[in-house]
Amino acid sequence: MKTLFRAGLLGLSLAACALPAWAQDKTLNVVASFTVLADIVHQVGGDTVAVRSLVGPNGDPHVYEPTPQDAQALAKADVVIVSGLDLEGWMDRLITASGYKGKIIVASDGIVTRRMEDDGKEITDPHAWNSAANGVVYAQNVTKALAAADPAHAAAYQANGAKYEAELKDLDGWARREVATIPEAKRKVITSHDAFGYLGAAYGIEFRAPVGFSTESEASAGDVAKLIDQIKHEHIKAVFIENATDPRLVQQVAKASGAQMGGELYAEALSTEDGPASTYAKMFRYNITTLVGGMKQN
Repeated sequence: MKTLFRAGLLGLSLAACALPAWAQDKTLNVVASFTVLADIVHQVGGDTVAVRSLVGPNGDPHVYEPTPQDAQALAKADVVIVSGLDLEGWMDRLITASGYKGKIIVASDGIVTRRMEDDGKEITDPHAWNSAANGVVYAQNVTKALAAADPAHAAAYQANGAKYEAELKDLDGWARREVATIPEAKRKVITSHDAFGYLGAAYGIEFRAPVGFSTESEASAGDVAKLIDQIKHEHIKAVFIENATDPRLVQQVAKASGAQMGGELYAEALSTEDGPASTYAKMFRYNITTLVGGMKQN
């Protein structure tokens, strides 16, 4: 009997050693590429998930330079989640450097994408999360990924995901009502770069910017001059900077056109915890409120 008991303990010990670390301490280690995505993971995963965002608050995911610590985080990750649509051009190099062999979850799978010209090339707009309806798709993909990686907590993830999706759907309806208070002719906005195309298409706002989809692009003098003439001709007053980009070009455009700066928008990075956009839902609500306030001045 003692021999059988010791054998049983040994078997349990070996089985425990065979389990991944997160299964033993009941924490799933997730690495997300940037803060918006990390917050979606947090909302769905709750306390069962430890999520790290590679790009931090107010960071620019287009031009991010990974660190050795990022590679270490990927090497220890149970799940890695990216937005996709060519947003994280640096991710493949980081994955190779880290030695991560697990599955890469693309949170934007299923999104109806926008194709536009940028610097003479047709590319896919990567900023899909700026529509709350697309945020629902992100949440659904995250829920599926967490449930598949941690079946023991699948029911909790699915419940959290359903609640969060309902919140985002409510935000989508609220945004449509808010924007509808602005006459269509006044729904025109100038921003730092072309990051709000999905928001514009979803809610009927016309966005213009001196720089294209990526902050790596550079605006030509001719493009800037043309934009200034448009602002003057159409009497656009709603001009905004973005938290993760250099504000100087937009400030120059506003000064040259006579427009007034309407505040700061959060296009592709959350604020710090003490800021107005510390979660994806707060970011979306803040952006819509700020945009509506600016468009009232047009």
